Amino acid sequence: MKEGIVKSVSKSRTHTFSKNICDKIILIKGLGVEGDAHMGEKVKHRSRVAKDPNQPNLRQIHLIHSELFKELKNKGFKVLDGELGENITTEGIDLLNLPKNTILTIGDTSKIKITGLRNPCKQIDLIQKGLMKAVLDKDKEGNLIRKAGIMGVVLEGGEIKVGDKIIIELPQKPYVKLERV
Repeated sequence: MKEGIVKSVSKSRTHTFSKNICDKIILIKGLGVEGDAHMGEKVKHRSRVAKDPNQPNLRQIHLIHSELFKELKNKGFKVLDGELGENITTEGIDLLNLPKNTILTIGDTSKIKITGLRNPCKQIDLIQKGLMKAVLDKDKEGNLIRKAGIMGVVLEGGEIKVGDKIIIELPQKPYVKLERV
């Protein structure tokens, strides 16, 4: 089993792009982060609500690896935890290469099932010009790589705070590569 840690937690009651850093967040089974605008069984992201408000919410919680911020710093950007809209900033886990349906156990009781990649949007450039391009890349075959984190649903609720251990439980093989959700 691989492990990582929670570097920061954040939420926002309104549909702001960035989220506010908190001492802790509370996950609610099947809904998401208590007090966060994206909490719910049905989709809450405004662009998806406009298309079909009855879609299941596969984006209840957003995680970003802190290693991305270090990479961005090397490209001349200064990005703070919560600024890209994540609820949990992790350290020590290669989030982008986890397979779909991986279970992350965080703290004593919280469990998150990974549903896919976050598709970065042009609002990122409102934080810093050129940031959108910096969170996208291409692999050797020319396929798009989305680096703006992963999305998940809450399987088991509980409290999450800075320093909590994250344990990774991979799904059964064959693994399914993460796609945008």
